[in-house]
Amino acid sequence: MKLPEIALGAWAWGNDGIFGPDIPEKALRPVFDAAMENGLNLWDTAFAYGMGTSEKILAGFLKGLPRDSFIISDKFTPQCAGRLPDAFTEMIELQLEILGLDSFDIYWIHNVWGAPRWIKELAEYYEGRDDVPLLGVSNHNLAELKQAEAILGEHGLKLSAVQNHYSLINRSSEKSGILDYCRENGLTFFSYMVLEQGALTCRYDAAHPMPERSERGRTYNRMLDKLEPLYAQLKKLANKYGVKAAQIPVAWAIAKGTLPIVGVTKTGQVEDAVRAANLTLSAEDMAELERIADGLGLNTVRVWEKTML
Repeated sequence: MKLPEIALGAWAWGNDGIFGPDIPEKALRPVFDAAMENGLNLWDTAFAYGMGTSEKILAGFLKGLPRDSFIISDKFTPQCAGRLPDAFTEMIELQLEILGLDSFDIYWIHNVWGAPRWIKELAEYYEGRDDVPLLGVSNHNLAELKQAEAILGEHGLKLSAVQNHYSLINRSSEKSGILDYCRENGLTFFSYMVLEQGALTCRYDAAHPMPERSERGRTYNRMLDKLEPLYAQLKKLANKYGVKAAQIPVAWAIAKGTLPIVGVTKTGQVEDAVRAANLTLSAEDMAELERIADGLGLNTVRVWEKTML
């Protein structure tokens, strides 16, 4: 399967309070259309994003399109599953029904809650089938992804992808050796929150904070003043390359050998993603960004995550 350089995230489409006020479905249609017109056809979603809301909105946009014109990445979130023995099968088949699909292109175990039970059930579900998607794990550290890899191997299946929080100010998947392991073993590393839910776009600062009632606002508003040195460098590079500051962290993530997932709720964000995919930063600029970001000493690991170190 040929993957684009950037995946588009539909987390904010779930209206689950993380990002602030609800986003009307009619406002998202132009975003979807702009992405598809620009060849960005890899969509990342999960039932957990609004308990099916994100999937339902995406399904409405996909209806009637040729199946080979889009790539769907979806996730099994253990906390959303029931307690019955067939909870995995019920969940994955519910998701397929919501999306109106016969199969996924990429399917993930969203986190390690209850591990390794769900990896085993994933393996048992797909063993011997003809419609096996790329299989991945999210929010797994190096030992946990190796365990998942071994379990899948026992059932004749292959781990193909890893998806973790990775940005200029959260490089624990790099420093723990996960990125190197992925490169050495042919695994695609999907980096989510490369823009830290907007905190690295330079759109916000201490005088212009995120929505206070949003979960991201409660997380990032307290550190916006500390991000000023990084903002200054991002703006400097944006001027140098003739792009928007928000495109720099995404281009950095691509240059690090990852496939970034960029959340999109506006057509301008799609345009930024397209330009970021075509932007090449110099090695010196990459190193300076990392030096400044590392010096901030910020912790952006969220309540549902863990450090990978």
